[in-house]
This record gives sequence, structure tokens and C-alpha cells, in this order.
Amino acid sequence: MEKQILDELKELRMALVKLVGTTYLPKSKQLSPNVLDKAADEFKKLQKQSDAWVTEYDLYKYFKDSHYGVGKFIREEFKFTNFFIKGKSHYYNRVDIQALAKELKARNVNLKRYMELKADRENFNKKIASALSNKKQHKNRPYLLEEDLSDINTSNPPRPSAEIIKEDLKRLEEEFFEYKLEEYIDIYKGNYAMVKFEYHFSKYMKSEIKSRTKKWCENFNYANKALELLTSKKSNFIPVKDEERYQL
Repeated sequence: MEKQILDELKELRMALVKLVGTTYLPKSKQLSPNVLDKAADEFKKLQKQSDAWVTEYDLYKYFKDSHYGVGKFIREEFKFTNFFIKGKSHYYNRVDIQALAKELKARNVNLKRYMELKADRENFNKKIASALSNKKQHKNRPYLLEEDLSDINTSNPPRPSAEIIKEDLKRLEEEFFEYKLEEYIDIYKGNYAMVKFEYHFSKYMKSEIKSRTKKWCENFNYANKALELLTSKKSNFIPVKDEERYQL
């Protein structure tokens, strides 16, 4: 259906060009006004149908600050299905795009930031998985073992108690308020931290602040992951002081 609309629209545009081009002919050979009006009406109808679809490059109009990879992200993350492909371009149903944008706004979700959060979490989890597995692969063969390689094993060292990790998290929370890190760090779901970033002003931020915020996020996420591994539960840090929370 979508392909038909685009093809018919293209054909009708070409037809209109030809129709307009008949004005130089004698009146007896020119097309009547009725025929031209009918063609114009058909053109408007197809144009309206075509406007029901949004190109990949126009998605930024519906999702604030989002530019690159939005289409692929909403297809994979939100299972957005009302689209079609023509050539190398994706076309998305405008009504459904507007509905998605409206619902995200109602949930107070900035799509660009959510995309960054997903990417950051995936990167963090990859680092954790790599550290746990510590796998090394040979470039040419899947593995290479010496014949006398055997009887080498280990066991996990004693794990810290959950209380120790909770104390570490408490210390980090105190540090968060002491250095007013809420100005530089976002906390998601009470257990995952990300440094706020604005490209055009990043170079003007003091290196000390950059270092502290980055290190704090790494330590906070690390401690939360450790707590989850031990207790199967996550912390719930609310980045507002108790007295301020009470006033709210």
C-alpha cells in the first residue's frame, strides 16, 4: 500500500508536468479545465496520503534533541512496527510516531537521554562480564592448550557482607551531597548513575569536577552491582536530602 502511494504520487507529478506543458498547443489540443481540476484533486489526495508517513530524517521533530539512530532504536527497543522501507529509507506512520512521542513525554522520558542510558548500561555490563570471564581468544584458533596443562583451579575468595557494601553506598551518598554532585550527575531508578553531559560546554568544566563525577558514578554503579549479586536486590538512593524531601 505504502509503495503504491509513493509510486502513484511520482507518476501523478510527472503527469502534471506534462499537462502544464500542453498550454503551448492549440486550444483544440489542450486538455480541458475539468481534466486538469480532476488531476489536481487526485494529486492533493495522494499528497495527503504521503504526508501520513515520516522519514528517518524527520524524527527529530518529534523527539527532542534526538538525531542519530532514533529510528533503529524505537524499532528495536519499543518494537515499533508501523513502518515500511523504500530503497535505503525507512518511513514511519506519523500518527503512531506522535502517539509514541506523547506517551514518552507523559512518562517524563527524554528519548535522547534514554538512548544514552541504555548504551552506557550495556557498556558497563560488558565491562563487568569481561572482568568476570577474563576470556582470551587466539586470533587464528579458538583455543590452544599445552599437553601438560591440568590441575589448575581456584575458588572464589570470601565475599564481603552486604553491610559493608551498604556502608560504602552510604559514604558515596554523603559525598554526593557534600560536593553537590546532583548538579553534575543523574540518578536513575535509585541505583544507576550517569554524568550529565552537554557537548558545547564540556571543555569548560574543571578537570577536578570531571574526575570526581566520573569516579563517583563508577564507584556507585560498582557498589550497586555488587549488592545486587549478593542480595538480588538493588539500592534506592533518592538524590534529595531528608530535610528537603520533607519540605517537598
